[in-house]
Amino acid sequence: MNEPQYGWWLPPNVSVSGDEVDNLLNIIHWFMLVLFVGWSIFIVYCLVRFRQRPGHVAIYEPIKAAFSKWLEVGVGVAEVVVLIALAMPAWAAIKNINSQTPTDPLIVRVVAEQFKWLFHYPGRDGEFGRTGAEFFSDDNPAGLDPDDDVGVDDITVRGLHIPVGRPVIVRLNSKDVIHSFKIPVMRLTQDVVPGMEIAVWMQAKDTGKFQVGCAQLCGIGHYEMKADFVIESPKDFQKWLDEEHAYLGLDDE
Repeated sequence: MNEPQYGWWLPPNVSVSGDEVDNLLNIIHWFMLVLFVGWSIFIVYCLVRFRQRPGHVAIYEPIKAAFSKWLEVGVGVAEVVVLIALAMPAWAAIKNINSQTPTDPLIVRVVAEQFKWLFHYPGRDGEFGRTGAEFFSDDNPAGLDPDDDVGVDDITVRGLHIPVGRPVIVRLNSKDVIHSFKIPVMRLTQDVVPGMEIAVWMQAKDTGKFQVGCAQLCGIGHYEMKADFVIESPKDFQKWLDEEHAYLGLDDE
């Protein structure tokens, strides 16, 4: 990720769910700013009002003012409102695959390892080949079963390509340690845990070339764990798929 592309503030938003996430972030930051300014004023007031003076003895008694109690209650209520009314609906919209994603999604299997990403697409038959941890090797990074004919036409690449406007379900797997699948422009972050397959979904509203990163410190080469993320038109995406199949030496069916 480089500064000219992402700037000093939030990165570009190319996700259909990005506005919800950005609004939530803005509200939380404004809320924290109000708390910061309020507490700073209170601390300065206390430093001046109750500073040490000759002949004065400190009195250790709890605060009895009603205003401070109502202020604490108000802050607590505001936090509950932000959580229930804003954070939980935004979380559900991004994480709840069954009820939120439209029909006909593109499904991509993602395999994380130190220190790179692998993206596994189904072949022309639309089905993934059988996989298993026992099949992982240097020349089989996706763990495809060599005896399963369904996986012969599967595509495995080091960059993520998706078509604009189509929902994408990403199935996350890890070969070694905990990683974190992060695409800033999609407002998407999800931990990838060994021994589990975790699915998230996304849908892009604009085309462009960006980057996938890892948001979890996963070892000494963590800084290298990145991959291209390309959002293209459906026509260009299909052209890319055809080129990948041609590279495999498969004839069109």
